[in-house]
Amino acid sequence: MQVSTLILIQENSSHGLTKHIYLSISYKYYNANNKLFDLSAMLIVQRYQIIKELGSGGFGITYLAQDTKLPGQPPRVLKQLKIPTNEPPHVQQKIKDWFEREAEKLGQLGSYDQIPNLFDYFEENQQLYLVQEYIAGNNLETELAGRYLTEIEVVQLLQQILEVLNLVHQHNIIHRDLKPANLIRRQRDGKLVLIDFGAVKEINTILIQQSKASSGTWAIGTPGYMPDEQAKGHPKLSSDVYAVGMIGIQALTGRQPYNLQFDPNTLEVSWRNLVQVSDSLATVLETMVRVDFNKRYNSAKEALGSVKSLINPVQVVVNQNPVQVTSNQSNLQSLFKFVPLPQKP
Repeated sequence: MQVSTLILIQENSSHGLTKHIYLSISYKYYNANNKLFDLSAMLIVQRYQIIKELGSGGFGITYLAQDTKLPGQPPRVLKQLKIPTNEPPHVQQKIKDWFEREAEKLGQLGSYDQIPNLFDYFEENQQLYLVQEYIAGNNLETELAGRYLTEIEVVQLLQQILEVLNLVHQHNIIHRDLKPANLIRRQRDGKLVLIDFGAVKEINTILIQQSKASSGTWAIGTPGYMPDEQAKGHPKLSSDVYAVGMIGIQALTGRQPYNLQFDPNTLEVSWRNLVQVSDSLATVLETMVRVDFNKRYNSAKEALGSVKSLINPVQVVVNQNPVQVTSNQSNLQSLFKFVPLPQKP
């Protein structure tokens, strides 16, 4: 037996997206043994069939789903955000209003090739949903695992990330959770796609702000890729630049941020002793990851300009001094030095 009630309210937004509000009860079935099991977590709004859970944390869960209403049932990423039912109505409404604003922003960004499209957003059973484009490919975390990138490769990687991030910063939007796991190398063309914007996780911040009993803050981001001001709840565009710089250092050294040392006096990250790179690249990376955000590049655009200045034709020259490679060697790049090619007149 199935019991279901579904009421749909449709509103058209100013950006061409359609917001759906679904008021429904769960779809319940009884099997042959008269045991109740609930398929509401498997089929959302009678359209999105859940395939598997991709991740969860805090108030949200991300699923891989199929759109059963379209030919071929294309894959979709379904982000579910739970509204805390124990909060007063005005707080719940504030969360819904915030969600709608953030969905509108994601809809604008989705027009860019290297940011997933937002196809739909809706509310069902006190839960908010985003339906986004599924990007087939491997994330940068997998790509970097067990590898050391050359200086040329790191410069190219920084440019690729900053070009996408620059599109985001042009809208004055801070990603807030930039890390290798949130950059996917798209299978069909090899381009990097930026996913999982931190704003979707901001429900925690709203709840803390509404709580008179709490004077704390809730930081959105990942330790190691998140600078001090962001950890204190005050992210800036330059906070994203810090994350990109840490990704660059990770790619060069093969070490994740939590395995790096920090200067006890300045609190700056210490990495120059781990790898041999040109002073020009080192200066750019050090500027990106300054502890003091006032000494950092202000935005992706500013950082991108410096990275582009590093891109010159280079040749790789093998160091003539024999070097014994051991398992303790921190970077295979010590075998090489980079010499600029003469420029054409």
